[in-house]
Amino acid sequence: MGVEIERKFLLSGEDWRAQGEPVLLRQGYLCSDPVRTVRVRIEGEAGVLTIKSKSTGATRGEWEYPIPLLEAQELLDRLCERPLVEKYRRRIAHAGFTWEVDEFLGENAGLVVAEIELPSEDAQFEKPAWVGQEVTGDKRYYNSSLIRFPFSQWTTP
Repeated sequence: MGVEIERKFLLSGEDWRAQGEPVLLRQGYLCSDPVRTVRVRIEGEAGVLTIKSKSTGATRGEWEYPIPLLEAQELLDRLCERPLVEKYRRRIAHAGFTWEVDEFLGENAGLVVAEIELPSEDAQFEKPAWVGQEVTGDKRYYNSSLIRFPFSQWTTP
């Protein structure tokens, strides 16, 4: 079983914008159940099918499989729940780790989060100056939740 240990943060300031190249991601969910999610994603010219288990703290099971781009597009167009999640992702190296900064589009425009994958839940890491409040475990920030309750409908983040 694959394991993902990930922590998620809001951003502070705009310094992150000068780092990393933004890449468009389009993703949709075949299943967005909180116990298990099945996601289809297109990143650049690559299609990926991802299955994730329920989170326990910052840890959850994760299985990823490359799929043909045309099949990923068909799944997004014909089978995935709506709305799709679209965002620009920047990968930014800092102090031995890679931060993924997601700037959401569409119904989730205005939401920007940074994620870091860790080797263990208690791993120590240095936060860049542009990383703010931690929101790990706040289900509102799960991509699979953003299809049911988009950021544009929130009254307060």
